[in-house]
Amino acid sequence: MKLYSHPLSGNSHKVRLMLSMLRIEHEEIVVDLLKGEHKTPSFLAMNPLGQVPVLVDGDETLRDSQAILVYLARKYGGEAWLPSDPAGMARVVQWLSFAANEVHHGPFLARLHFLLGIQLDLGLAQDRSRAALDILDAHLARRAWLELDRPTIADLAVFPYVGLVREGKVMLDDYRNVVAWIERIHTLPGYVAMPGL
Repeated sequence: MKLYSHPLSGNSHKVRLMLSMLRIEHEEIVVDLLKGEHKTPSFLAMNPLGQVPVLVDGDETLRDSQAILVYLARKYGGEAWLPSDPAGMARVVQWLSFAANEVHHGPFLARLHFLLGIQLDLGLAQDRSRAALDILDAHLARRAWLELDRPTIADLAVFPYVGLVREGKVMLDDYRNVVAWIERIHTLPGYVAMPGL
C-alpha cells in the first residue's frame, strides 16, 4: 500500500492517522507541492484533481481523504470505525460532509491564506471557522466523540483542520469542548503527530 501525501496537508494527515490506528503497513511517498509534483502527468494520472492524498492499495487507486477513510474503515476496520447499519453510517457520514464543506471553507482556507499566501476573503473564512467551531463545541458538550460514543472516521475527518485552526488566526480559547476533544484524539492508540498538531 502506498500513500502519496504531504507533511503539512491536514487531508493527508487524516489518512495517516487511520493507517496508523489500524496498524496498516504502507509506504508514504511525499509529493512536493511547492515544486509542482502534484501537477505532473504521472500524478495527474492517479488523481486528475492534482491533490493529495492518494492511496494505492493493490489495484485500487483512491483520491479524496474522506473517500479513503471510508475505504480503509470498511476494508480493514470492521464495524469499529464505520458501522454498516444505515443510521450509524449516516451519522458518521454527515461529519464527512461537514469536513468537506464547513471545515474546508473555514479552517482549511483560513490556514491556507497564512501558510501559502493564497488570496481569499480571509474574514469570511475566519467567520466560517468560528461558525463551524460553534457547531462542534455545542455538539461535543453532550458527548466525548462526534457519534456513536466512540472514535470513528467522523472524528478523524474533522480533526486535523480544526486542530490547526490557530494557524488561520482563529483562537480556540472559547471552545473548551473542542479543545477537550482534540486532547482525547491525541491519546488514541496509534495517534501520530504532524507539524502544528
